[in-house]
Amino acid sequence: MSRIQTKFEQLKVEGKAALVPYVTAGDSHPGLTVPLMHAMVKAGADAIELGVPFSDPMADGPTIQLACERALEHNVSLDDVFGMVKEFRQTDDDTPVILMGYLNPLEAMGYDKFAEEAKASGVDGMLTVDLPPEEAEDLLTPLNNQGIDAIFLLSPTTRQHRIERIVAAGSGYLYYVSLKGVTGSNALDVDDVQKHVSNIKQYTDIPVGVGFGIKDAVTAAAVSKVSDAVVVGSVLVKMIEDNAGDDTTIINNISGLLGDMRQAMDNTL
Repeated sequence: MSRIQTKFEQLKVEGKAALVPYVTAGDSHPGLTVPLMHAMVKAGADAIELGVPFSDPMADGPTIQLACERALEHNVSLDDVFGMVKEFRQTDDDTPVILMGYLNPLEAMGYDKFAEEAKASGVDGMLTVDLPPEEAEDLLTPLNNQGIDAIFLLSPTTRQHRIERIVAAGSGYLYYVSLKGVTGSNALDVDDVQKHVSNIKQYTDIPVGVGFGIKDAVTAAAVSKVSDAVVVGSVLVKMIEDNAGDDTTIINNISGLLGDMRQAMDNTL
């Protein structure tokens, strides 16, 4: 059983939704990433989405675009990301780590090598933003061979036939993009999220996480009532941007927000 499946089953027994923070690997500098990952777990994170820096992150808004630029200024590569996960695994063998990024770096490395290196470093899942399931077979086979979950996106405009295709290809969890727009968008409508998540769940037992537009504890708690996971990214990355060069403040601020989110989510039980 994968770490992702184990974690969701454990949380289901406890009646809780997962809290899944996203940060970009190497932002604001490579030495911050692993200590920040450990701090987020200590603050209440159940899994971590770790962004792979890319020069053209088309699905992301300016906040995460700038995070990629900061990481790339330090020449953070896919191999470096594997090294960060491997270092994290030296003292944490339980928390699922999901890489989130774009197809080009994987294609450049080669899908078989990518899957092998990901497995060896302790990666549990891969969310490739710009890879639709219809074109994913060449990557899915190596991932499946290594026991790495392939995580796909759904959106408010995803039609029934595509939901069926996506849930057939995906594993670990599904990522429901709650807003029409890029990361960092505003105006989250929780009632609308509930409607779409309920519709997705008609087709699958795979857990459904919700991301985009979750910026505070109140919203995290509301989304946790209607989903299996709350994914929070841009607000954390903005904290890194606003405090670049001050690792202590970054870690404290992110830990504080995640702690507030975890407490608010648990108080909904």
